[in-house]
Amino acid sequence: MTTEKRKAVVLLSGGLDSTTVLAFARHEGYETYALSFRYGQRHTEEMEAAKRVASELNVTKHVIADIDLAVFGGSALTDDSLEVPHHTSVDDVGKEIPITYVPARNTVFLSYALAWAETLGSSDIFIGVNQTDYSGYPDCREDYIAAYERMANLATKAGVEGALKLKIHTPLINLTKAQTIELGQSLNVNYSWTHSCYDPVDGRPCKSCEACLLRARGFEELGLTDPAYAE
Repeated sequence: MTTEKRKAVVLLSGGLDSTTVLAFARHEGYETYALSFRYGQRHTEEMEAAKRVASELNVTKHVIADIDLAVFGGSALTDDSLEVPHHTSVDDVGKEIPITYVPARNTVFLSYALAWAETLGSSDIFIGVNQTDYSGYPDCREDYIAAYERMANLATKAGVEGALKLKIHTPLINLTKAQTIELGQSLNVNYSWTHSCYDPVDGRPCKSCEACLLRARGFEELGLTDPAYAE
């Protein structure tokens, strides 16, 4: 007699964090359903990476949803009139919420994940948010995730009827980038599959946006070369 695996929806951007989370969910024994978004972001590299990661990690199904957060603007990731900030060092990155914050992005993404989880009969969503080595986004904090989880269990048929109690898993929430990379390595993640850069040039990472700098610091702290960003 075989035991059916529990299903989980994993938000997959194609970046370092979400790839690690997908590998973690698989390691925990879940049947994984990856969800990515074309949301009006300024480049396509991360979607190509998400497709590559989903294939390499053998997800049961990979859905790429098309939405358009660019119609609202307000972020350097979705509005071509705003420039992505570049820095010479990660220490130069400010403490305020940066212009790369996309208003309500994780709330929108989690809502799609919630809808898919409910139709799958799944009570588990995985997301690679982090409040340690991150850019200061308000929707990456534990308080936010806990609040969303409470709301989700009030907002769904499965939650109200008691059929399922949704759990949002955030295995990276308190890890440094170096610790995340160590976790991924223990799960045999090949980070050459991934893409994190906010502002790539001819498909190559710029190496000076916040995402590139935070990623680079993680590998440097481990004495490693980032396989995705190596020349």
